[in-house]
Amino acid sequence: MLAQQMVNGVLLGATYALFALGFTLIFGVLRVINLTYGFYFSAGAFIALYLTRVLGLNIVLALPLGTIAAGLVAVAMDSLLLPRLRHRRTAELDSLMVTLGAVLALYSIMTAWLGPDIRRFPPGTISADALEILGVRLTAAEGLILLASFVLVAALMALMKFTRLGLAIRALAEKPDAAGLMGINVPATSRIVSFLSGALAGAGGILIGLNFNAIQPYMGESMMLRGFVVIIVGGMGDSRGALVAGLALGIIEVLTAGYIDSGLKETVAFAILVVVLWTRPQGLFGRAVGQRA
Repeated sequence: MLAQQMVNGVLLGATYALFALGFTLIFGVLRVINLTYGFYFSAGAFIALYLTRVLGLNIVLALPLGTIAAGLVAVAMDSLLLPRLRHRRTAELDSLMVTLGAVLALYSIMTAWLGPDIRRFPPGTISADALEILGVRLTAAEGLILLASFVLVAALMALMKFTRLGLAIRALAEKPDAAGLMGINVPATSRIVSFLSGALAGAGGILIGLNFNAIQPYMGESMMLRGFVVIIVGGMGDSRGALVAGLALGIIEVLTAGYIDSGLKETVAFAILVVVLWTRPQGLFGRAVGQRA
């Protein structure tokens, strides 16, 4: 049973890490706290649901299309809300208040349009078959979650480390003014960062929707709380920290639910957050805010 719980924890943690990577990317590069990020999570799930239920697309196509669409929504919203805030001395506080109002409005609009009821992917969206190895059961949905999370995280890391675009993004994160003087198109690079972060959020929403087969407008709200836990514990703006902390949080939640009480998993997660803030406020990787993309 422990092996199965660990696998379930890794699957859940992979989705948390995917979500938190986009969140920490937009904070580390653009230096704003963007609470509309949770809306992109919900939007990606609903777009994939529409593609499968209404258009009848296979989930293998709906997943990347929903991911891309969520990224485009993020570009549109971020271009509307964030550019005037980024260069202020109080950019973090200003962005927090502006995007808080925006996300509440967006959730309300989505709820009024689609209704508050839980929606589900149509039967047969993904195979119900499962593979069992040494007593550990892995369903097709869980396999897709693991594969998609690994591919997206690896692609992001490769982009950041080995491409000119990644170099431009890292330069923008370190010294925005100097990046512009060196010929980097700061507005265009900022939009690309918004797209990447929104796409990661959308992908996370689709994968969580597949895992639990439950989609509703406010599903991004609870994920935002976990996103804050992950980026603070891992280190604000640190991608490696978000990856490690996301996996750890998923495992801790599953083990707590399985061996103690399912109602305590949020309590344990936030207890860890409080302990980290008391003992190591800079996060596990010890980087200052905004120093790493």
